[in-house]
Amino acid sequence: MRQTIIIGSGPAGYTAAIYAARANLNPLLIASSVEAGGELMKTTEVENYPGFPEGIQGPDLMAAFQAQAERFGTEIVLDDVTSLELRGDVKRVTLGNGDVHEALTVIFATGSAYRKLGLEDEERLSGHGVSWCATCDGFFFRKKNIAVVGGGDSAMEEATFLTKFADKVYVIHRSHTLRASKTMQDRALENPKIEFIFNKTVEHIYGDGAVTGLGLVDTTDGSETTLDVSGLFVAIGADPRTHLVHGQLDINPDGTIAVEGRSSRTNIPGVFAAGDVLDPTYRQAVTAAGSGTVAALDAEHYLASIPKELLARATALPEPETVSA
Repeated sequence: MRQTIIIGSGPAGYTAAIYAARANLNPLLIASSVEAGGELMKTTEVENYPGFPEGIQGPDLMAAFQAQAERFGTEIVLDDVTSLELRGDVKRVTLGNGDVHEALTVIFATGSAYRKLGLEDEERLSGHGVSWCATCDGFFFRKKNIAVVGGGDSAMEEATFLTKFADKVYVIHRSHTLRASKTMQDRALENPKIEFIFNKTVEHIYGDGAVTGLGLVDTTDGSETTLDVSGLFVAIGADPRTHLVHGQLDINPDGTIAVEGRSSRTNIPGVFAAGDVLDPTYRQAVTAAGSGTVAALDAEHYLASIPKELLARATALPEPETVSA
């Protein structure tokens, strides 16, 4: 049995692993079989993470996170968690290959997934003009014409932020009524660099190596038009990856995991949350990393508070139980 298991391999998960390993908690990190490294694996240049004045590629940054976690003794498993049993003193984590791991604490850091348009070229041009994060990628669109898709607060915020760099920002929305708050609407509508395109949906993204334009369809009459832009920011929301803990952990109305104040403590003792899975607002690599630190420290403090005989059960690390098919 482990002292701690960390689920998730983004900045939050790896930072939690670094701190847990340095505290001699012998952490096991479940990194996913297909999405190890989190959303930064889909990002090209990262220029706003402290310590890299010349910038760093997203995959390179996550490789450095992983190497640092492993250096201090974190064991990493590339598999997917299929079910969790979190109540009680001993937590059970079942993987896709049938292995069952037990631990006294679990740090849940599965992140969030940006909602996508579902277009064929959306994935192909991801990192090459298609983005889901203005604060991450806006700098690369200086003096260019770009578009934002969405009608909520996040879309207005993204569009307004992007005017710091772009010459022109088009906001494309499927109806003529925005969902954003009046304050956010007014701020965007009054910005001379922002032009609204209502009653349109993005049906095509053009470009070979980079975005060169969009194909729009009118939602009222079905007519098609094209829009010449160098970038497309999709701002239609994000969903925290919490499906594994539904029915066990308390969930906020916005879909994030509920924690106590500024801590990482959930409603179940010994279970902690970190990163985008509890953050509906900032969703940055650096804030996720800080959250991972909090979770590891909270887990360490929890382990120090439990009965010594229970903690002693986690000193030995037997082979994981394999469930027969």
